[in-house]
Amino acid sequence: MYARRRHAYFLLMGVCVGLFVLAWGVVRLWSVPAAVAMCLVAMVIPPVAAMVANRRGPDDRWWDDPSGDPQSDEWWDELDGKKGPR
Repeated sequence: MYARRRHAYFLLMGVCVGLFVLAWGVVRLWSVPAAVAMCLVAMVIPPVAAMVANRRGPDDRWWDDPSGDPQSDEWWDELDGKKGPR
């Protein structure tokens, strides 16, 4: 699952860089407003790419899943208020 998210992230960031390069290297020669619009679209892509890269997949372990270490799990359960102190 991690590889798929990583590939999606790099694809989105590649599109972002491509839009910037095309906007100011090529499109600005014909239309500055179109180049600015392309940059505005490219500006939105990095936060979306970060959300895609950091979303939890169905097979990913979540932060509050048991770690497998009984002592550590008891300690975290006590801190989270799930169980009282011994």
